[in-house]
Amino acid sequence: MVKERARILVVGGGYVGMYTALRLQQTLKRELARGDVEITVVTPEPYMTYQPFLPEAAAGSISPRHVVVPLRRVLDRCRVVIGEVTSIDHAKRTAALTTLATDEEGTGAQQLTYEELVLAPGSISRTLPVPGLAEHGIGFKTVEEAIGLRNHVIEQMDIASSTRDPAVRDAALTFVFVGGGYAGVEALGELEDMARYTARYYHNLQPDDMKWILVEASDRILPEVGEEMGRYTVTELRRRNIDVRLNTRLESCADRVAVLSDGARFPTRTVVWTAGVKPHPLLAASDLPLNERGRLKCTPQLTIEGAPHAWAAGDAAAVPDVTAEPGKETAPNAQHALRQAKVLGDNIAHSLRGEPLQTYSHKYVGSVASLGLHKGVAHVYGRKLKGYPAWFMHRVYHLNRVPTFNRKARVLAEWTLSGLFKREIVSLGSLEHPRAEFELAAGGKPPQDPMNDPKGSS
Repeated sequence: MVKERARILVVGGGYVGMYTALRLQQTLKRELARGDVEITVVTPEPYMTYQPFLPEAAAGSISPRHVVVPLRRVLDRCRVVIGEVTSIDHAKRTAALTTLATDEEGTGAQQLTYEELVLAPGSISRTLPVPGLAEHGIGFKTVEEAIGLRNHVIEQMDIASSTRDPAVRDAALTFVFVGGGYAGVEALGELEDMARYTARYYHNLQPDDMKWILVEASDRILPEVGEEMGRYTVTELRRRNIDVRLNTRLESCADRVAVLSDGARFPTRTVVWTAGVKPHPLLAASDLPLNERGRLKCTPQLTIEGAPHAWAAGDAAAVPDVTAEPGKETAPNAQHALRQAKVLGDNIAHSLRGEPLQTYSHKYVGSVASLGLHKGVAHVYGRKLKGYPAWFMHRVYHLNRVPTFNRKARVLAEWTLSGLFKREIVSLGSLEHPRAEFELAAGGKPPQDPMNDPKGSS
């Protein structure tokens, strides 16, 4: 029995936020029915994005709407608020909240009060002060960015096919990806595979006309799958004429020219930045303790050190890894986030009921990565796989992990249909500016000056 009415505030609707709220719905079902507990989830978007499927969504293998999970449908016993928490005063148990309504009303931020706080805002892209990056770079962290990048790549092929200027054609067909982690390698592999297939429908384009360049500052890519599989990935990408440059940095992309630290220069209309993430700015706008990397200091029970009734997990949390030597922390990846969320939900319920807390313990079992259709690498439970078996394991693993039976069935159906029919090669770039045609017809101006379009759209 919960001793008194508890208001639980969950900040963030990603892996940790959604799964923690879902777990609380299950473990506190009777308390929620009696009104002893209230759960509020604050998130900028009304859905959770299953990020491992973003590369396949960009390649057209999965519909964008099946990469996301609607929070209101899944968290039907929670109050879901679409907005952003801008600051937290845990000493007073208050959080400042802004929503679309507060912007319209001009009343400023609302104050939410709570008894238990779950801080899981996730992370944001870690950028560097590279000249031209803010103006011309494209991220790959949201479903909107993934679909926008797919539209952009096909649009560049349209430009190259129709221009008579060799310089414009060369720049349109040069694609630079910065970052050799999961996001960069999988996005590059899937999009190159998609573009190679699409080229067969252009009378004057060949796959070899395109330049795909992967820039990585360290001496290896995909460190999660091990050194041997990382070397194999480099070999596989180079076999597909992808230019992999290790120990290299992007120094500038101003004036649509990618300048690398090894002296190479590539005129390009596409620079995709996937070089890591950093903690969400909300953490610095709170009175909670942070480590030297800006992440929340947590205990193995997923409480925040020195802050009673405050909890955290996932990218925002520095959680000690009890399966490794002292001082080590769990990696900020989906594998840990999913499991931490379940323990976190259970521990909040235990805390409310006055029961002992569980310790989070999970040994990293390995990783899988897709490099395009029927291509992949995997290092799971000490076993190393590559090619089709690794690609198949990648699909099976993520099909098992994507939330809800509804999404599992839809994704499986799309994979089955994509195996029976040809790939989709349609670009729907107009979705990004849906009012453009009407504005022109009504005598207005285009929403974006083509010369200043950060994606180089036509």
